[in-house]
Amino acid sequence: MKVNFYTSKREYLEKKREFDEAISHVIQSGQFILGDDVQDLEKNIKDYTGAKYAIAVASGTDALVLSADILGFSDSKEVITTPFTFFSSVSCLIRNNAKPVFVDIDEETFNIDTTLIEEKITKETVGILPVHLFLQMSDMDKIMLISQKYSLKVLEDAAESFGMFWKGYGSDYHHSGTIGDIGIYSFFPTKTLGAYGDAGMIVTNDDELYHLAKAYRVHGSAKKYFHEFVGYNSRLDTIQAAILNVKLKYIDDAIRRREIAANWYLDRLQDCTDIRLPKVKGNQKPVYYVFTIRASKRDELQKYLKDHDIQTTVYYPKSLHLQECFEDLGYKKGDFPIAEKVCNEVLALPIYPEITEEEVDYVCNIIRSFFKG
Repeated sequence: MKVNFYTSKREYLEKKREFDEAISHVIQSGQFILGDDVQDLEKNIKDYTGAKYAIAVASGTDALVLSADILGFSDSKEVITTPFTFFSSVSCLIRNNAKPVFVDIDEETFNIDTTLIEEKITKETVGILPVHLFLQMSDMDKIMLISQKYSLKVLEDAAESFGMFWKGYGSDYHHSGTIGDIGIYSFFPTKTLGAYGDAGMIVTNDDELYHLAKAYRVHGSAKKYFHEFVGYNSRLDTIQAAILNVKLKYIDDAIRRREIAANWYLDRLQDCTDIRLPKVKGNQKPVYYVFTIRASKRDELQKYLKDHDIQTTVYYPKSLHLQECFEDLGYKKGDFPIAEKVCNEVLALPIYPEITEEEVDYVCNIIRSFFKG
């Protein structure tokens, strides 16, 4: 049996008529850049997340770069973040000439260890960039308390966390990305809410930040051909917005189906002592965007699964503080032992709404057979 790590084909076939009609409508309208569907998507994202404003951009990476610039994460100012994340979480700071300051991660959640943040704050610190990773949010209670204590801006990298909610901050649940000053989402095809290409979104509850983001995505221009800022060219394609509007109608069902698949894994692997399963911490609603296990023989296990036609992925094989392009930051091996350790152990198993119980059974059986030798 072949088990894909991810495929969009099943979802497309399930809703083929709706997708085809949405794409055809855009082509016939001729509104390819910031068309009506983009505005509809922004409204739909606001309605779903509870954010006051939503600004559609070309990718999650662009959303980070624009947001970092707008928040003043620049001019060698320091921003505290995690070394265990995708490259763009930190490259957005470097591109704006800010200085990433890493702290290690919580070994159980893979998110930034909030108990280590305060000791890294200096007079040059201007912000915190937490990343909500894999299936759960960072501890936003502690992050917001620290940010308020030291007057720091918070940029939530919620690229992987669409549909996640945190209850600890205040009395109600708050969607990821809506707690800090700015939040961003990626709609890369594999994401919980994924386009058929690159797409991203910025959300904020701040009037000024909204107007800046809206101008920054079109070359710093609030009025065409009149430029207040040197901005960017980052406009979401209308076709991608139309696709996302279709998918957003079914997002709660997609999240539920991911949870069912995750529970299949948890049930079948719970007594496999050679691996460590995901653990959720904090009063929150997780979303199983990725199902990541830890295994001491990770590379051997991944090869064994590949030999049995099972696709897997390693998020992430090398901590950012050890990446060659960040050598000038001055970090060395051993600086963040937890992040470095999990880089050698993490393995993401296939999970998406359309995966079948038979496929999960097969994956789990192969994992168990590997450790039985």
